[in-house]
Amino acid sequence: MTEKGKLLKSASVVALITVISRVCGYLRDQRVALLLGTSPVADSFILAFRIPNMIRRITGEGALGASFIPVFTGYLRTKSQRETWAFAQRMFWDVAVILAVLSILGCVFSRQVIGIFTLMGVNHVHWDLAVYLNRIIFPCILFLGLTALASGILNSFRQFALPTWSSVTFNLVVIGSSFAVVYQPLIKWAPEAYRSPAVALAVGIVVASMVSLAIQLPALRKLGMKFRPDVNFQDPGVRQTGKLMAPVFFGAGVFQINFFIDTIFATSSRMPSGSITSLYVSDRVMELVLGVYAMALSTVIFPTMSHQAADGKHDEMKQTFGFALRIVSFITIPAAIGLILLRVPITQVLFQHGEFGARSTALTSHALLFYSLGLPAFAAIKLITPMYYSTHDTLTPTKVGIYSLALHILLNVFLLFAFGRYLWNASPALASSLSAYFNFAALFVIFRGRYGRLGAAAILSSLGKMIVCAAAMAAACYAALRFAHFESIEHFASQAAMLVAMMALSVGVYFALAKVLRCEELPELFLLLRRSEPEAAALGIDL
Repeated sequence: MTEKGKLLKSASVVALITVISRVCGYLRDQRVALLLGTSPVADSFILAFRIPNMIRRITGEGALGASFIPVFTGYLRTKSQRETWAFAQRMFWDVAVILAVLSILGCVFSRQVIGIFTLMGVNHVHWDLAVYLNRIIFPCILFLGLTALASGILNSFRQFALPTWSSVTFNLVVIGSSFAVVYQPLIKWAPEAYRSPAVALAVGIVVASMVSLAIQLPALRKLGMKFRPDVNFQDPGVRQTGKLMAPVFFGAGVFQINFFIDTIFATSSRMPSGSITSLYVSDRVMELVLGVYAMALSTVIFPTMSHQAADGKHDEMKQTFGFALRIVSFITIPAAIGLILLRVPITQVLFQHGEFGARSTALTSHALLFYSLGLPAFAAIKLITPMYYSTHDTLTPTKVGIYSLALHILLNVFLLFAFGRYLWNASPALASSLSAYFNFAALFVIFRGRYGRLGAAAILSSLGKMIVCAAAMAAACYAALRFAHFESIEHFASQAAMLVAMMALSVGVYFALAKVLRCEELPELFLLLRRSEPEAAALGIDL
C-alpha cells in the first residue's frame, strides 16, 4: 500500500472516532447550554474551565506531543527497547510531577488566576463562583496532560483509535454529570451560595480526565511500558524533549493563547452579557468540522513526517503535507461557507433549548460568522506546524507565533474600540481569524524558502476548483435558505429536518460539481471514508 493510502486509511479510523467524539462533545455542550444558557453563571463556568483547558491543550495536545513524538520516534529507530521504554517511563513521571505542582498552584492561587482573565473588568461574571469552580477543575490538567503523553506514545506506534476514543469517554462522563440524578446530590456538598449545576459539571470534568488516562494505561503496558516511579530530569531524552518543548510551548499553543486573549476581551464592559459563553459555543460548533478532518490528518501525519524527517526524506515529507492540505481544504472551504450561511439555523437547532434562548442564539451565531471565516486557516496551521516539529525546528513557529499573537492583540484592541458597536460580541472572533491567516502564510513562505517548493502550483490549482465548487454550493444554499423560510418554522423536528435538507442539497451541489471538474480530492476523500477493519488492522491500527 502507498504512503498516501496508509495515511488515508489511518486517518479514516481517527476521523470515524473523532466524529463520534465531536457528537458527544456537542451533546456535552448542549447540556451545558440547556442548564446554564448564556447567563452570568454560564460565563463563570466557561471562564473557570477555559483556563486549565488552555494549559492542558498547550502542554498536552500542543507542546508536549509536538516535542515528545520526534524524540520518541528517534529512540524507536536508534535505541534498544530497554532504553526506549526507560525514556518513556521517566518522561511520564517527570511530566506527572510538573503538572501536579502546577495543579496545586492553580488551586491555591485561584483568585489570581481568575484575575488574569478579568483584566478588562468583571463584567457579567460571578467572580466568587468562577474562583470556586476553577479550584475544582484545575487538577484535571494533571490527568489530561498525562493522557496526551500516553496518546503520543501510542500514536508513535501508529495506534490512533484508542487515544482518539479517550475523548469520547471524557465527554460521556461529563454528560452523565449534567443529569439531575447526578448533579443534585453533588451540589448539596457545595456552599449554599454556589449551589448550581455548574458545580456538578466541574466535578464531572475532573472525573472524566481521570477516566481518559485510565483507559490508555493497559495499552501502554501491553506495548512494554513500565509504571514504576522514576523521576529523572537529567535523562538525555527528557532534556532533549524539554529543549524542544520550551519554544514549542508557545508556537504550538498560539491558537489556544489567542482564545485566551479572546476571553479576556470578552469580559470588557463594551461586550454584551453572555459574550464569554457565546464565543465558547461558536468555537465548539466550528470545531465540529475542524476536529473531524484537520485533527484526524494532523494526528496521523505527524508521526509519519517524523519518520520521514528522521530518514532524511524531506521531499516525501513535503508531499505528505501538500496531500493533507488539499484534502483538508476540500472539506473546510465549503464547510466555512455552510457555517456562514446557515449559522442561525445551525445554532438554533443545536442549542436553543432550556436556558439557551433566542438572544443566546443571536449572540452565538454572530460570533460563529467571524470564526468561520478563519476555518481554512485554523485547519492549515494544524497541518503545517507538525512539519516544522518533524525536523526538530521549534524556534521558527515560536517566532511566527509571537508576531501572530502581537497582531491578534492589536486587532482585538482596534476592532473592540473602533468597530465594537458594529461587531457586537464578535470582534475577538474576527481578530482570531485574521491573525490565523497571517500565521499560516508566514509559516508556509518560510518553510518554502528553506526546503524548496511545497507544490504550491498544484495546491493553488486544486484550490481554484474548490472555490468554484464552493461558490455554486453557496448559491444553492442561499436559495434554499430563502425558500425554506426557516425563521417561521416552530417545531424542533421540522427545523432539524429542514436544516438537514438544506445541508444535503448544498453538499450534493458541491460534490456534483467537484466530480464534473474532476477534483482529485473527491475520490481520495471517499477512500478516507471507505475504511474496512481488515485494512486498518494491516496498518497496525488498534481498533
